[in-house]
Amino acid sequence: MTVNHWVAGSSPARGAKDTMPIYSSESSEPYKLSRSRIENFCRCKKCFYLEEKLGISKPAQFPFNLNNAVDELLKNEFDNFRGTKDNHPLIVEYGIDAKPFEHPEIENWRTRNKGIGFLDNDTNLYFYGLVDDVWISTVNEKLIIVDYKATSKKGEVSLDAPWQISYKRQVEIYQWLFKKNGFDVEDITYFVYCNGRADKKEFNNLLEFKTKVISYKGNTDWIDPVTREIKKVLDDDKIPEPNPSCEYCRYITKANL
Repeated sequence: MTVNHWVAGSSPARGAKDTMPIYSSESSEPYKLSRSRIENFCRCKKCFYLEEKLGISKPAQFPFNLNNAVDELLKNEFDNFRGTKDNHPLIVEYGIDAKPFEHPEIENWRTRNKGIGFLDNDTNLYFYGLVDDVWISTVNEKLIIVDYKATSKKGEVSLDAPWQISYKRQVEIYQWLFKKNGFDVEDITYFVYCNGRADKKEFNNLLEFKTKVISYKGNTDWIDPVTREIKKVLDDDKIPEPNPSCEYCRYITKANL
């Protein structure tokens, strides 16, 4: 299999679209779509079409460097227990029957330019994503998808906000990708959610976090139909209607005076 499309990370800045490939129904090569670009489709089909088919990107977002640092530190921390007889204190504290999964591909699954993916022969689309972590159940040896999140807010973190549907779709897409690669996957996923404390009297070059593990039962049934819809939209010559809740489309509409 040859995949010659953009490979760098799950959320590349796409301002220089003229240097990046766009979808062509006449191409015989698989077209690569990251997890975040499936999310783009779910949010607004018009924005997705403009970017993938016409090369018109939304404004690039600034990188979340502090969040990325938390991710890396958590990966290092859980790696210390991977393949050992000991277990991570958070897993023990929350009474989860699991351990960090030891697998020769674990680093590839979460590394930029690699990830876990599969080629859908029915659509000739290659879907992939970068997972934060994978645990394995000590009860039935099913894989458990784990995602790290970092924020700073008053009160307890949760998954109750409407905008956090994107978090839920994220882990469900990871579950789906692992299933497509032949793994037996648990429906239950976990978010290791780190909340930066802003109630300390002094900074002293130290940012403290309160970490909470939140379970979520994923459902991947929606993803296969969406991939077929993605293919249909990409092959269409007509630009889709905007999502009424899309802030980018609303801005363009109001700015077009």
